[in-house]
Amino acid sequence: MPIMPQPTPRGRGTASNPHNRFAPTRSEAYDDGWEQEVPPTRATEVRSETAKTVITRNQSPDVGFDRSVNPYRGCEHGCIYCFARPSHAYWDLSPGIDFETRLIAKTNLAERLEQELSKPGYVPQPIALGVNTDAYQPLEREQRLTRQALEILLRYRHPVHIITKGSLVLRDLDLLVPLAEQRLVSVSVSLTTLDDELKRIMEPRAASPAARLRVLRTLHQAGVPVSVMCAPMIPMINDMELERMLEAAREAGAASAGYVLLRLPHELAGLFEDWLAEHFPQRAGHVLSLVRQSRGGRNNDSRFGSRMRGEGQFAELLAQRFRLACRRLGYNRRDQNFGLDCSRFAPPGQQMSLL
Repeated sequence: MPIMPQPTPRGRGTASNPHNRFAPTRSEAYDDGWEQEVPPTRATEVRSETAKTVITRNQSPDVGFDRSVNPYRGCEHGCIYCFARPSHAYWDLSPGIDFETRLIAKTNLAERLEQELSKPGYVPQPIALGVNTDAYQPLEREQRLTRQALEILLRYRHPVHIITKGSLVLRDLDLLVPLAEQRLVSVSVSLTTLDDELKRIMEPRAASPAARLRVLRTLHQAGVPVSVMCAPMIPMINDMELERMLEAAREAGAASAGYVLLRLPHELAGLFEDWLAEHFPQRAGHVLSLVRQSRGGRNNDSRFGSRMRGEGQFAELLAQRFRLACRRLGYNRRDQNFGLDCSRFAPPGQQMSLL
């Protein structure tokens, strides 16, 4: 008979390792009665990648940037809802526990980034750092690729927007402060819950809610512009915390805010359904029903314009709650300037304009 699903190991987001959608063959574990099943690999493995390019371009109208830099593939934070999980399939790896444990580091990131910024005709626009996977995941402590990128961006006076749920960002205050003094950096902290237990099962190796609020407070006090991103909002799991999270982040110094409704592309849908069945079996059906109601009857809607916020009654109510809370708390005010300065860009050695 088929082997029963294993419970999620403590410190990981999932125990399963489903086939990626590009795999040419598929196999199914089967219990032959000998009870010699080999448990899934749980230790973190890191391989090096020599990247050809490190600045990724996009034309999505749903995000406020047209280029990004991701030092790592895969993410040890293990967030069960992560929209980037299916991207591991491009490396013939599973979006399941492989995504959390078989990581790839772009070890030549600094060299390639400097080359791309130095190209004749390069026109600067803010680079989003750590979009697909978190640039401040635990691996960064030893690899330091994110710090190397910030050192180059500071030297080139290039604007950068950081998105993270890792407290390790405070290590780089010595770089973030001079960037902020030149209006070259902003930091967005992803906040999904104020409940430590929910955080533990939903984002097992990410920073605690208190640590993320401390990041906001410390950066704000140091003069670094900070915002909060409540993402993703999951029906019947954390959506009831929206106003409280916005209040806590505002008190910590966040001046702007955003949110994203849960997205379940490709293999992520099955992983999330398994997670619900393990941790919230009594409400799993209701959660998935609301997700599908907000996605045109499907698990995911990839259309530009609706993929971030959804549609339908639940999505509209969530949007209204967000707007009212932002108005009450003073978020996203028109008299506040959150823009970064692209005019300071100056590759080392380049002759400055006299005008």
